[in-house]
Amino acid sequence: MRADIEQLKSEIEQSVELLRRRLDWETSERRLAELNALAEDPSFWDDAQTAQKLMQERSRLESAFDAINSITADLSDNVELAELAEMDEDSGLLDAAASALSAVKDKAAAAELEALLSGEADGNDCFVEIHPGAGGTEAQDWAEMMMRMYSRWANARGMKVDVLETSDGDEAGIKSATLKFRGQNAFGWMKTESGVHRLVRISPYDSSARRHTSFASVWVYPEIDDSIEIEINESDCRVDTYRASGAGGQHVNKTDSAVRITHEPTGIVVQCQNDRSQHKNRSQAWEMLRARLYEKELQEREAAAQAEADSKSEIGWGHQIRSYVLQPYQMVKDLRTGVETSDTQGVLDGKIDEFMAAALSARVGDDANA
Repeated sequence: MRADIEQLKSEIEQSVELLRRRLDWETSERRLAELNALAEDPSFWDDAQTAQKLMQERSRLESAFDAINSITADLSDNVELAELAEMDEDSGLLDAAASALSAVKDKAAAAELEALLSGEADGNDCFVEIHPGAGGTEAQDWAEMMMRMYSRWANARGMKVDVLETSDGDEAGIKSATLKFRGQNAFGWMKTESGVHRLVRISPYDSSARRHTSFASVWVYPEIDDSIEIEINESDCRVDTYRASGAGGQHVNKTDSAVRITHEPTGIVVQCQNDRSQHKNRSQAWEMLRARLYEKELQEREAAAQAEADSKSEIGWGHQIRSYVLQPYQMVKDLRTGVETSDTQGVLDGKIDEFMAAALSARVGDDANA
């Protein structure tokens, strides 16, 4: 066969072998058989919480097996096609086989990345907080642009986005926002986005059309389920209620339904104004606080305290993880991995998978080296 097809075949086979090792194929096969047997037991759903957790584990294993089997089958089919094309000296068919194998390689690479999402909370939904840095309207507009970018990314992946809290800027943009992302491996993907993001552009709010630099910070933490116990002493918390902000008209909340909780020992603050019911907002805020405290514990257990300190540091020069330059040239560059692209509009429209994948690979590599 042609050298390029042989090369693609070899690379895909290496990816499949790596996936099988990460999955621990034989052990996972036995575990899946156990879970299937448990699911057939009539008493399986007597303990709904445990059953749901086991079903999620089964679903993850089935997805992993399906991905590997699909890649293996596609590889076999297209290698066979290439061999037949070579026997018939059909160059067009050989090109088609090479193109198909290239797609299989991309599919294997995506499966490898999904396999990296094996952290304790990677499969969970997550909360995302966005805050502008100093700079008034310009920074607040940048924070709103980031909120739109992440919402579009999530929607493209089939995730749902709930806006739990937003505080409108004085003239434009937002002073803060808290979103909840619901979908497969939401936290696993979004955790790589925690940090400071820098924008360089000609300001639409500057009558002299000068170039401005703005900053916004992103903080991501996982939702936790009831099986994870996080003890919170309510006497350590200050609960404030206030009137939710809105766009006007019928959407303005006329009661103090928004809730803010401050955990004084850690300084963690969460707030929710998503619902008109103060009771529901209070419940959601407590859930967010539990998630923030759990995320803090995860960071400490995973020896990532320095990363946490960096992302919570001053929102400004020297702390950014990614730069978005719109003037005098077009470039988005991740300062952690070196990945860059000139498709700035695509990035702002949510095409950020390349940055996430590189950051995730680098993070897993650092953990392995450690």
